[in-house]
Amino acid sequence: MSRVAHPAGPRHGDVLPADHPPVPPDDLNALHRGIWPRGARRSGGVLTVRGADVRDLATEFGTPLQVCDEADVRSRCREYTEAFGPGARVFYAAKAFCSRAVLRWVSAEGLGVDVCTGGELTVALSAGVPPGQITMHGNNKSQDELAYAISAGVGHIVADSFEEIARLAYLTGAGDPPADPPAARPKVLVRVTTGVEAHTHEFMATAHDDQKFGFSLSSGAADEAVRRVIASPGLDFAGLHSHIGSQIFDAAGFEVAAHRVIELAVRIRDEHGIEIDELDLGGGFGIAYTEEDDPPEIKELAQSLRQIVDWQCQAAGLPAPRLTVEPGRAIVGPSMVTLYTVGTIKDVDGLRTYVSVDGGMSDNIRTALYDAAYTVALASRESAAPPMLSRVVGRHCESGDIVVRHAWLPSDLASGDLLAVAATGAYCRSLASNYNHVPRPAIVAVTDGADPALIIRRETMDDLLRLDVG
Repeated sequence: MSRVAHPAGPRHGDVLPADHPPVPPDDLNALHRGIWPRGARRSGGVLTVRGADVRDLATEFGTPLQVCDEADVRSRCREYTEAFGPGARVFYAAKAFCSRAVLRWVSAEGLGVDVCTGGELTVALSAGVPPGQITMHGNNKSQDELAYAISAGVGHIVADSFEEIARLAYLTGAGDPPADPPAARPKVLVRVTTGVEAHTHEFMATAHDDQKFGFSLSSGAADEAVRRVIASPGLDFAGLHSHIGSQIFDAAGFEVAAHRVIELAVRIRDEHGIEIDELDLGGGFGIAYTEEDDPPEIKELAQSLRQIVDWQCQAAGLPAPRLTVEPGRAIVGPSMVTLYTVGTIKDVDGLRTYVSVDGGMSDNIRTALYDAAYTVALASRESAAPPMLSRVVGRHCESGDIVVRHAWLPSDLASGDLLAVAATGAYCRSLASNYNHVPRPAIVAVTDGADPALIIRRETMDDLLRLDVG
């Protein structure tokens, strides 16, 4: 669906003015430039995912319901590993969507897993992800979480503060009093804040100086962090980490960041006689949420990043380190759709039609938090009715409870219809809440030739009351 602002848009049942740009046809078979899951099709006007009829899924599992195309997730994992090649490493950023089923899929396809908390680490370990293929992130990892990561034998820990380096030194036997040293020294990456201004939402930019992540290059904090890691006998300095933000569509920001990180690598060689083994450029690779979005092909992106690192190292006289990337949204984002049931339909005279659904900001806060845009379609039937300018809103007691801000939906839309919102795999469940005591929705996986499989069950009122001990 096209997102077109119209200050005095058509009301419920009105048709578009003759001079208005045409609305693109609702053709899921065209996949809307990668917006919908690869297994999404229309069959008799009804949306199906890997052959599963959304009406059947809604009847069996209820709505709201997230539907995940398992084959889509697995195919994107393979594309990343193939694009970056055997000399690089690809880690799935679990913060985008964390469940045992999905972590098993990505691990089976050869990806490592990034975790940010002890909770995510627990899910990864319980899913059977090899500890050596796990990287521990986070800007405020507690001593207990660090001890957990060390004892589990995670492959890398990304240091994000001087306090954290001190905690790691204490836990690995260099403290006062000394702690019992682990069986092997943990490999530590130092997270560098490069000062790159990524062209993304303020809350998704993570490499400018005025924010909470990493060690600033411009202040000299990054150099000092490396010194402290190297000076700690219980730690193994493994390389540098840089992450410039999220939902990024070109490699320009990565080029500037890589140049500045390689300059730090030169200083490390000159001061310590150490050549870094690994350069982790993070993730943040963008996906298409609407037809206006134009993300690059994975192969093109991989080639650009590899060339950027190789050129920067060659110019600096350094051997190229192993390149690591951390896609999360790009793996799981397009693989899911969220199904909602239409409730009330309210005409706001001279403005637009408000379409209320049975979910909202408790299952997808991204529109309220980031002003995110989504594509939405009538999923339970076909319609030849002219489109109406709509706003899809949730059931919560907030005026900002918006799912899709601008949408063109059929003017014969009715209560009980199913709507599908595309590309909801990333940061919807992860950011979900129980606002207004609304239970979080179920998530079901579909794949060719198999029955739909519940991977996260719907919460119940008993679940909500179980924690209320008052």
